[in-house]
Amino acid sequence: MRLSPSDPSDPPGDTASPAPAIARRGDLFGHPRGLAVLFATEMWERFSYYGMRALLVLYMVKHLSEPGRAETVIGYVALRGALEAVFGPLGPQAFASHVYGLYTGLVYLTPLLGGLVADRVLGQRRTVVLGATLMALGHLMMAVETLLFPALVVLVLGSGAFKPNISTQVGALYGADDARRDRAFSIFYVGINLGAFLAPLVCGSLGERVGWHWGFGVAGFGMLIGLAVYLAGARTLPPDVRTATPGPMPDAGRMTRRERRAVIALLLLCVPVTLFWATYEQEGNTVTLWADGHTDRTVTLLGLVVEIPTTWFQALNPLMIFLFTPLVVELWAWQSRRGREPSTVTKMALGCLGVALANLVMAAATLQDGRAGMAWLVAYFAVLTLGELYLSPIGLSLVTRIAPARHASLLMGVWLATSMTGNLLAGVLGSLWERMDRTAFFLMIAALAAAAAVIIAAARRPLHEALGEAAGMAERSRGGTGPG
Repeated sequence: MRLSPSDPSDPPGDTASPAPAIARRGDLFGHPRGLAVLFATEMWERFSYYGMRALLVLYMVKHLSEPGRAETVIGYVALRGALEAVFGPLGPQAFASHVYGLYTGLVYLTPLLGGLVADRVLGQRRTVVLGATLMALGHLMMAVETLLFPALVVLVLGSGAFKPNISTQVGALYGADDARRDRAFSIFYVGINLGAFLAPLVCGSLGERVGWHWGFGVAGFGMLIGLAVYLAGARTLPPDVRTATPGPMPDAGRMTRRERRAVIALLLLCVPVTLFWATYEQEGNTVTLWADGHTDRTVTLLGLVVEIPTTWFQALNPLMIFLFTPLVVELWAWQSRRGREPSTVTKMALGCLGVALANLVMAAATLQDGRAGMAWLVAYFAVLTLGELYLSPIGLSLVTRIAPARHASLLMGVWLATSMTGNLLAGVLGSLWERMDRTAFFLMIAALAAAAAVIIAAARRPLHEALGEAAGMAERSRGGTGPG
């Protein structure tokens, strides 16, 4: 049974909200049952995405660069020609970096379209089903070498339909001031990273050791499992919220002054968050190449020397999400009880600082004689993960908290678009890998991440004031300090 805004069973301190809330009577482990369905669906979607992403750069650099292979791929000549017209001649690694940046960037641009389609036409549920179907098809197409670039186009369109609407549904399970909301997104984030953890181990191992297309194909089957889970659990999900109505848009479709200020503050945050993603996304691009060519990956087991697959290092970040999330959440709860929990804006600045420190670790690794030990990569991913936990799930929670319900999917798409510009910039930065000294490269990435932290910190007070009107009560209901 769905709670009405004035239901007496609302928790103390909750206020009326246009966002639907699911009754607590049927909760599972203190959260609506729909959270478990969305958790599992997102886990399998991330399995498919990160499985393919773990292989993409290595596949292009180590396989497609062989004479005569790339030319058989549909669209290869046209795409390479277009990129070289802008950036000049590109070697295999630079071209692969640009493709990586374009793909991961467009994955975060199309959610703008997917959010609009869901808000005005199909609703969140049907748009998620459409997106999952397209992504399964795209991953399976990647198992055919000549269809690499058409497959990436299908994956981009599918992800655009899927991404904003699955996250929006998590927020729609809770009232606007429900204290469980941030915790729900942290739990949801564990689902994301469970899929991301398994993907390099399964898809990466098959791709590197059995055949590249085996890895891509298994990613497609993972997406089909996610679609089946979503359809099976559809009855536990919140109802769709759409703005499409016959005739002129009613007044309810217009944002209030308070909502407009909060949305403008959100858009301002998009600038430094773009720098965050541009620097963070080197983990799947240049850091993968560092692990492949500059890291001693051998271990001795029972007298046997074994080399760890390069893609396995991409499982470190999601593994550390599991390990660190309970610690970080408990830290915030401890700070909250003492009235000292950092505000959303402060957490995001700390997240950018974490990525800067992680790249300083890599800069130190470049100073080692010979190949660097694996401990440097472990340290890099540990610091990077802490930075991610302070920004990424908090940003998702912020969007669902301040966005008017009638524009929720569209604004989620706008927020995810910061990853688009960030990933495009990540591809451009990664293309400098072959031309720059390794130490200078990582110092450059660290400086950009630090700049993002400085920008957020400098704008902290006006951002607090703008976001506080929409989100301050939610902050205080969690026992935190709130804006300011």
